[in-house]
Amino acid sequence: MTEATVDRAAPIAMPAAGELDARLEAHRVELTGYCYRILGSAFEAEDAVQETFIRAWRGYDRFEGRAAFRSWLYKIATNVCFDMKGASQRRARPIDINPAVTADNALGSPLPESSWIEPVPDDRAVPSGGDPADVAVARESIRLAFVAALQHLPPRQRAVLILREVLRWRADEVAELLETSVASVNSALQRARATLAAKDLVQADPTPAMLDDEQQALLGRYVAAFEQYDMDALTSLLNEDARWSMPPYEMWLQTHRDIRDWCLGPGIGCEGSRLLPVTVNGSPGFAQYKPAPGGGLDPWSLQVLEIDGDRIAGITFFLDTERFFPMFGLPAHLSA
Repeated sequence: MTEATVDRAAPIAMPAAGELDARLEAHRVELTGYCYRILGSAFEAEDAVQETFIRAWRGYDRFEGRAAFRSWLYKIATNVCFDMKGASQRRARPIDINPAVTADNALGSPLPESSWIEPVPDDRAVPSGGDPADVAVARESIRLAFVAALQHLPPRQRAVLILREVLRWRADEVAELLETSVASVNSALQRARATLAAKDLVQADPTPAMLDDEQQALLGRYVAAFEQYDMDALTSLLNEDARWSMPPYEMWLQTHRDIRDWCLGPGIGCEGSRLLPVTVNGSPGFAQYKPAPGGGLDPWSLQVLEIDGDRIAGITFFLDTERFFPMFGLPAHLSA
């Protein structure tokens, strides 16, 4: 990964108390992204950042400028995440829990929201501007596959891996943040890498940081096929082993036949849907609205796509639209 800029300046003077709100807000997005990678939930990440700001206000009189302001905030945020119940939970994707099933399987009962990696809007977790290479790294590191892989690590190892390999902090900076030794940080990083390698979790989402013209056209054909509910056209855009999952349900599908049979069977209510583009988890995505009984269209799913060359490698349909659509600023209803 390209090295991101880290606040390594000499100790700085404290801001006046009246300036603190503005200085905290300047770090909200990057801290939300950091907490999201640790916790796997955009809602928990935002709660963690809010608690970080509260603790920063309470501890402001003890901050004497001996450390960089940004590093001080990251230290508080890390401790807040470690204190949260979510840090000790392992969130996952359906494909991480069970093998794929066939379309004739029952959908089953939904699992609790705490079971799943949740989506996050790019603009809440990836700072805008700056070095394009750093922005690309930030977007890739909030992909669902990467965040799910992090969940296999203890919270402390997650933090070390993120700080060292995503944010590109030096080992001594991480050691100071965690109040430990450089040797301990290096050991934690080595163990984290070994865990991910042993579980075959280092496979990356193939979606490029920037889609080329052909891939943008692929998305256009996907929207057309979905809105026309043309399953032949839609499955022709998918890899043979494309993954089709629907949190909060465990079941997921993989073959073209099962995806087609599901959409034309239990999922037939999605016929006539409309898709609106969204930016989610550093990936292309769509807000899906399906026909409502009383007319118009109601929210049905938030779709996150993985792109592999000239095909779609996977689609995750997040069905908890009551929670997710407001977070993305999406309308609660569309007229026909």
